[in-house]
Amino acid sequence: MERLLSIWFGAGLLRPAPGTWGSAVAIALGLLIYRIGHFPLLAIATVAVTAIGFWAVARHTAGMADPDRSEIVIDEVAGQWLALCFPAAGFWFAGLGADSFPWPGWVAAFLFFRLFDIWKPWLVGRADRRGDAPGVMLDDLWAGLFAGIATMIAAAAYHIPLML
Repeated sequence: MERLLSIWFGAGLLRPAPGTWGSAVAIALGLLIYRIGHFPLLAIATVAVTAIGFWAVARHTAGMADPDRSEIVIDEVAGQWLALCFPAAGFWFAGLGADSFPWPGWVAAFLFFRLFDIWKPWLVGRADRRGDAPGVMLDDLWAGLFAGIATMIAAAAYHIPLML
């Protein structure tokens, strides 16, 4: 069960670039979750997959010399959903219906998440260099946080001049 969760039901076995595939699957599922229950359900799912991810990765990688294996993508799911929560919260607080998630929001969250996950600046890189199971999850959560913030900054940079 831990392996199945860690590879996110096979998404981590897709090649090339399993992290990107994991993020793409996460976006698709995240948009579905959003449509079913809007931002609150996406936030709950994000917390749940994060907790499950810490448990599953620790169990699955116990005894492995390198726990940050490319097929483990539950960390991408958690980080990508965290990034997606930012525009989802914005749309929810703005009163936009669950049937609408404008594409710039989710595309920006995806692209910024992949940027920070690959580039690994500052706290993302520090978490990645831990070399342990919690580090596998933490680097993607930091990348998701930074991606969410970057998405909102990009949205503000676009929308504020239109309001003036």
